[in-house]
Amino acid sequence: MARGLIFFNAQSRTTSTLLSTCIATLSLSPTKCQQMQIPLMSPLYRPSSRFSCKCSHTHSVEHPIDMTSYKEAFSRRMAMAGLKPHHRIALGVSGGPDSMALCVLTADWKTGGQNAVGDGCIFIDGLLAIIVDHGLREESQEEAKIVSSRVSDMGIRCEIVHCSWLDGRPKNGHLQEAARDKSQWCYDFRYQIFQNVCMQHHIGALLVAHQADDQAELFIIRFSRNSGVLGLAGTAFTSQIFSTHTHSYNKVSKNHSILLVRPLLEFSKEDMYKICQGGNQDWVEDPTNRSPLFARNRIRMSLGNLSSCIFKSELQAVISTCRKTRSYVDHICSDLINRTVTIVDDGYAVIDLEILNPSKVEDICLTKFLALVLQFISQRQRPIRGSASKLLLDYIRTFPCKTSLTAAGCFLCPAPRSRGAKALVCCSVDCPLPSKMELIQTYSNGEQTHCVSNIEQIIADAKSYSNQLVPDASKVHFLDVTSDSVLTEAKRFNIVSESTYRNILLLEREEIEHFKVEAEVTSNHELTREVQHVSASPSEPLQPGQLCYFMNRFFVTWKLNKEITKNSFPKEVCGDGGLEGKSWKGQCICCIAGDDTVVEVRHMIESDWLYLAKLSKGLSFENVQQERVLLCDETQQIREKMNLCLNHARVSAQRALQSLKSIPVAARRSLPVLVNNHGQLLSIPSINFSHCPCLIASAVFDPKVPLGGGYSSFF
Repeated sequence: MARGLIFFNAQSRTTSTLLSTCIATLSLSPTKCQQMQIPLMSPLYRPSSRFSCKCSHTHSVEHPIDMTSYKEAFSRRMAMAGLKPHHRIALGVSGGPDSMALCVLTADWKTGGQNAVGDGCIFIDGLLAIIVDHGLREESQEEAKIVSSRVSDMGIRCEIVHCSWLDGRPKNGHLQEAARDKSQWCYDFRYQIFQNVCMQHHIGALLVAHQADDQAELFIIRFSRNSGVLGLAGTAFTSQIFSTHTHSYNKVSKNHSILLVRPLLEFSKEDMYKICQGGNQDWVEDPTNRSPLFARNRIRMSLGNLSSCIFKSELQAVISTCRKTRSYVDHICSDLINRTVTIVDDGYAVIDLEILNPSKVEDICLTKFLALVLQFISQRQRPIRGSASKLLLDYIRTFPCKTSLTAAGCFLCPAPRSRGAKALVCCSVDCPLPSKMELIQTYSNGEQTHCVSNIEQIIADAKSYSNQLVPDASKVHFLDVTSDSVLTEAKRFNIVSESTYRNILLLEREEIEHFKVEAEVTSNHELTREVQHVSASPSEPLQPGQLCYFMNRFFVTWKLNKEITKNSFPKEVCGDGGLEGKSWKGQCICCIAGDDTVVEVRHMIESDWLYLAKLSKGLSFENVQQERVLLCDETQQIREKMNLCLNHARVSAQRALQSLKSIPVAARRSLPVLVNNHGQLLSIPSINFSHCPCLIASAVFDPKVPLGGGYSSFF
């Protein structure tokens, strides 16, 4: 038996097992696992501690649990998310009461109540529980197996992902230090694991067990951090999340996403216990959830001391009002994007300011609209707050647009020849951006997943529900309020009483004091993190036929054509029959690309178009000899081929310069450029420039996260 663990049997209430709060896995076989590596000072470190397992009798009630209302509410929520029982679905499971309640309701919904929970003989088709074992304690592997066994007995197939630490497990003292203010890193890592498992099994939807009490805790945390109304709306009911890894099927890029659904948001923590009891399921309680070192734990305990029905219902009413505001703002932003934003294939956006009419749009909507456009162009999926947000708001409200502005990874300026009626939004390579070049894994047809079309249909069905639930502007109360005045407005609209108003302010003050202390501790132990900038220097080599993702914005690939024909050249080059209908095999002997070429990708710089201007005037034979030494005698045939290639480079440069004229100067710098290992320009695919007729390259603008950030809903 695992050391330090207390177990209870659901029937006899005798000693039984326990399990860890952090778990995860990979594969439809309950025994198949995958190792995930984690750096030493990661915030996932947590101290070894005792865990206790609770049985369904621990929170016993006098009367039998009526599961009908819970099942009906859950079924409605799944329909609102666009999900049907035949869809392939994954569950994020830790073994706690919330995730076990999620298992109970999902299993019943999937089978229409026909396959009784606890059968244990047949797995429910299209349902997978993902358990993540972070490996922070010696007992964690055994605990993950226990949870897997319990969930499997419910008819749900399980997969456990075991994480390994690159530098060994941390000492307890370093864990809390690293974890205190790094919860977002933990969140991202956990959901990255969930996405990877879902993609492997062609699953389009992931259910997680966040419930109403979690929303209340998050509200107090964000309220104490001075969050705006949109942040106080809490977590989304549904949200589309995109993979950190991109895949390609037969050279067609696929930015995979899954739909994250939280179907338990209308249920309380007490409901979770009742659902587990009604389903006769045991669960696990983690004693570290009572540690005051963590903000959520402190707030959870404080909220527990204010457990009157009036306080809880009024706090949830404030959150609900914020969510109505968020739904309205998201709807307005979606409409503004559709009407006013044009995305150009060269990687920039044009905002029509006349149609936008910024003076008529509420600040909260305009700020969110700008954030969505800038996040799409820069692919920096971080909030835009504070001074940057104010600068952008002031800039866009100045009509006509006359000046330029760099903010949030983007460069904004008036569109050429628009007289300030339109604004360009270009990616700024001078700001911290996703600069790495990600090589893409390619699969064959047989391995191609069907979850892309599946998720599209699910989202389409979900939108049909959410569009009907968008509130009218007259029913949205928090459009013109700041974070400081949210509670005051809530009291003015009789959403909260004076007592609830005072209690929320008290919770806010307490958490602000804790936050100040934690900020001082964190500043003394801050881990240095390198900020990546887009570098003009080349990236890692890109081999022929490989596909890469550049700056999360462009798919880039190239290859060498081994046989050069008349069709390889522009008409201006061989219009007079230079090749006489013939072709030659092998590389172009005069060019700087050959079989041994190493291609690297960087963004465009000023010297590139200066070089194009020079090249457009033609290279002499002497210029070519300086760039490439000929190892054979100069025959007449070689000279003819050489002249063809030189003319190709000249005409290609002329055409590229003509194409550049249609691309604003501000947008050119983020275009991908292919160079050899000597830094010599080979190709600029976006403007169809190729130095050599045998070099074929392409660059397609297809950002990882779509405009608008993907589908989400806040019911």
